[in-house]
Amino acid sequence: MNNPQYTANSVRKLVDKFFSLQWCRDNLVVPLYEETALPMSEGIIKIAIANYSYLGTIATPIKERLSQSGFKCEFVEKSQEEIEEILDLASKERFISGDSIDESQFDEDAVLEAIKETSDNSDDTFSFEFDDDDDETVEEVGLDLATEMMESKIQKAAGMVLINSRKNDVSDIHIEPREEGYKIRVRKDGVMQKFMAMSRKPGIQLVACLKNMASMDIAERRASQDGKILRRFEGNRLEFRCSTVPGKHGEKMVLRILNSDASALNLDTLIHIESVRKDFRKIMNATNGIVIVSGPTGSGKSTTLAAALREKDTGDTNIVTAEDPIEYDMGGDINQVQVNRAKGQTFAMILRTFLRQDPDVILIGETRDPETAESSMDAAETGHLVFTTLHANSSTSSLTRLLDMEVPKYKLNASVRGVLAQRLLRKVCTGCGIKRPVSDSEAIEFNIKKNTPIMYANSLKAEEKLNRKRENTLCQKCQGSGYKGRVGAYELLLLDRKIQTAISNGLTDREIENLAVNENSMLTLSQYGVELVKDHLTTISEVIRVCKSD
Repeated sequence: MNNPQYTANSVRKLVDKFFSLQWCRDNLVVPLYEETALPMSEGIIKIAIANYSYLGTIATPIKERLSQSGFKCEFVEKSQEEIEEILDLASKERFISGDSIDESQFDEDAVLEAIKETSDNSDDTFSFEFDDDDDETVEEVGLDLATEMMESKIQKAAGMVLINSRKNDVSDIHIEPREEGYKIRVRKDGVMQKFMAMSRKPGIQLVACLKNMASMDIAERRASQDGKILRRFEGNRLEFRCSTVPGKHGEKMVLRILNSDASALNLDTLIHIESVRKDFRKIMNATNGIVIVSGPTGSGKSTTLAAALREKDTGDTNIVTAEDPIEYDMGGDINQVQVNRAKGQTFAMILRTFLRQDPDVILIGETRDPETAESSMDAAETGHLVFTTLHANSSTSSLTRLLDMEVPKYKLNASVRGVLAQRLLRKVCTGCGIKRPVSDSEAIEFNIKKNTPIMYANSLKAEEKLNRKRENTLCQKCQGSGYKGRVGAYELLLLDRKIQTAISNGLTDREIENLAVNENSMLTLSQYGVELVKDHLTTISEVIRVCKSD
């Protein structure tokens, strides 16, 4: 029989199904293709190996792995260079980017099956949801997730959860103990969603496995712990910040997915409205002073600041950052420092060290106490440009927050160049969104011209999602949520003389906001959101949910 042609895609599917790229590279082995010699006969996988002397050690595990799926194997010899070239081509068929790999291997049903495999009790219940046993000891493993998943059923299940969440753009994974079992919920596009439920034993084992991956103490279940999971998966960097807390029915674990890919950071993409983008660039290109980005946790502050610093990194400035945690590897000539309170490396301490190292631009990840606020103001007054974040609801309330940290009004007026408040709104799904004229009541409330066409989300309830999934009519882009991705809403307050006078005179947040809107044409968060609605990027209901303060 003539050997059929194999492709990088077909090789990659076999590698992902039976082995891993890293394991194949380490052992100079690659599955080439599947063939059936006769009708109704057992499938045969052709395996290329660089040196037949290796067969004595790896033939048996390869045969056993294939036989579990009903396949036999035949070995052919190829040179090391040929095998490495085949694997290099297969490695370009990325899973996470979704180019051509069979995504069903890591979809929700596959995750459910992986969790089920961890149980040895047929009475254990498992299910996906829409809208005290001993912990299993897990051996310490390397940083390649694909290799790790081959070592035990619980490690495979943990890896499937992480990869599925990364593939589906989830920001947080919540593993929650209940009296009857464990539930997993995820935060996607800023909204918590039900994911799956399981019995207690698999849930306890899953938490223990993830804690071990995060270098936590799996024997300690009565105290809170923090850790980090850092893995590679087929050329992609996976990073998760982990936290556990003891609850009534067991340990709750939350994993925050850190997006370390800074290649897409661009202010032209992040800030949609040109006038706001232009004014923000004006203050971020000042020679000194403080630029503040404010908003609640998860509103995209770090992303905006990372984009700003990457734009300022032209090679002729000394840019230093103090972050907790470091979410993006900004690269270039930016020097990033991780805060470590256990070692006394606080924001204020690192800032004082920075000032002895000839900086031009300084990023302080968060101003949360009077000491850091005072140090930042002093740095700005001595000729440095300082970027920082605050947890505040609006640009004007950020000023009040600084005053509450005992920053004098005169120092605030002398140092702060501007405050950018921001939120993240869900983008309406382009696959199932509905365009129709704005309602009369919405037109009046949001000052939109009557009969202006805007987008409405086609959000489905849990039962309807299940029905659509069975009928194979569920929107493939958003899976029935009505939204896919997020877009920023911004409110930029520039501290010109009028605003500085208002601060000195003790005007309230609302009075300063009205002054900025009427005198300086500042767009509030709601007004910015309405502009996004007019441009068919989001919906009125999202603006109300995220931006309306009254």
